[in-house]
This record gives sequence, C-alpha cells and structure tokens, in this order.
Amino acid sequence: MATPTPLDRIRVGSAPDSWGVWFPDDPQQVPWERFLDEVSEAGYDWIELGPYGYLPTDPARLRDEVARRNLKVSAGTVFTGMHRGPSVWAQTWAHVSQVASLTRATGARHLVVIPSFWRDDKTAEILEPPELTAEQWAHLTKGMERLGHEVKETYGLDIVVHPHADTHIDTEDHVERFLDSTDTDLVNLCLDTGHYAYCGGDSVKLIETYGERIGYLHLKQVDPDILADVVAHEVPFGPAVQRGVMCEPPSGVPELGPVLTAAQQLGVELFAIVEQDMYPCEPDKPLPIAVRTRRFLRSCGA
Repeated sequence: MATPTPLDRIRVGSAPDSWGVWFPDDPQQVPWERFLDEVSEAGYDWIELGPYGYLPTDPARLRDEVARRNLKVSAGTVFTGMHRGPSVWAQTWAHVSQVASLTRATGARHLVVIPSFWRDDKTAEILEPPELTAEQWAHLTKGMERLGHEVKETYGLDIVVHPHADTHIDTEDHVERFLDSTDTDLVNLCLDTGHYAYCGGDSVKLIETYGERIGYLHLKQVDPDILADVVAHEVPFGPAVQRGVMCEPPSGVPELGPVLTAAQQLGVELFAIVEQDMYPCEPDKPLPIAVRTRRFLRSCGA
C-alpha cells in the first residue's frame, strides 16, 4: 500500500457528538468521564467541548481532566437565533459569554456557532418557517457579524458558523448567500461535510470556491441510500439520525480523502473534528467506530 501524502496542516480531533452526546445531561448519553477516556484511547489529540454543561464547567477542573488524558480543546459550541433580530441579543450574549469564557480558559481559539433549528430536534415539531424573509436574512448576517466582532474583542476567539440540517443555513444556496453577505474578518465557516451533503452540497466545490472562508471542518458522512429515503419522505433530522443517516467513514459520502486534500491545499492550519451523529446510541458502540475512523483518517494522511 502506498504511503499517503502527509496532510500536515490538518489537526484531527473528535467530539462528544461521536459518542452520541447532543445534550448537557441525558440518561441515554455516556458519562463525560467515559467520553474523555475513550476519545483518548481511540487516538485523538483534540476534542470539542460539546453542549455546555456536559463536560465540567469549572475551568481548572476541565483543564485538569483534559490534560491528564493528553488531550487539547479545539473549540466550544453555541446555538444562536440571530435571525430573530436585536431583541435576542442580550439573551444570546449571556449564553455565548458562558461558553466563550470556558473555551478561552482551555486555550482553544474557536467558537462553533450553530443557527437555531426551525424544527425541534427531539419532537420534530415545526417551530418556524424553513425559509427566512429578507428582513430575517439581514438580521442573521448582521447579528453574526456583531457576534464575531464581540467574541473576538472580548474573548480573543474566532467564530465559525456551522451550516446544519433543519436550520436556515443548510443548502448550497443558503450557505453561499450567507458567505456573500458577511465579512470574512468577522465571520467564517465551520464546514460540516455530512450536513452539507445531507442538504445537497458539494464540500470540495465549496472549499475550492470559498477557500478563504473555511475556518474549521467537521468530518462526517451520510449514507446515500438512507438519505434518499429521508429526502423522499421529508423525514426530520432527529429521526433521520436514528435511522443511521450519518454513517461510519468511509462507507458514506462525501469521500473524505478529496475533502482533506482540498483543505490541505488552502495552505492554512485547520482543525478537522470527527462528528458522527448517533444520538441515542448504545454506550459500547462509539469506541470501536472511533478507533476505526482514526485509522481510516491516518490512511488518508491526516
């Protein structure tokens, strides 16, 4: 077997999501200690914090728990509803400040920002129209720019906005509209390869077209057969995950090798954090998948 070209600008990690963790506290999820033990055992060096409150929120304890497993933190994560306008700023900033403060305390430099769902991720109830009005788009883009400015000024972190199924930043058209309407000095993208494929997008094309806006990667694949059924029957994202739409690499799409090569060619250092949505899952399921996925990514040079 040929030795892969080293992808020396790609920093590979994993996240609580790959252990079936979607919520700060849920009886169906593995305890946080087990997640940290197993993500280290699987061979990853970097982690994300996951939903705020899942890992310890005391900075000193969190740093100790992470360091003694030889791990480092790449980012924290927040959910926002900036399309709702200035009235949500105070509430949003209070939440962002909690997460950003903890993220900075770990030495991480990124904050992953996920737009709020228009459909409930547990019940699948439709909460809002899936399409924004022109006014809501303006609120979304200006709100994200304000958030990017304030997070950088206050906490020294860069925000990377995460296109996500069942949010208003999902399809190729929505992602490109968002990028074309925002300032690269304030807002860049966390490209999740699985969510983008789920919504019909081409990750390699996006990297090649908007390379200067790609600030972070989530590595994920979708099962094309399950996805076709999900699309045909308009299945919400939560139930689609339970059907196994997000699958173990390299069995799905997009091919991650070309994605990683395109990212390497950008000439900047990028985190590439593995996320395989599996909520809920049996507690013994994640570790073997994580080990195999890390081995696969090494075979790609990462």
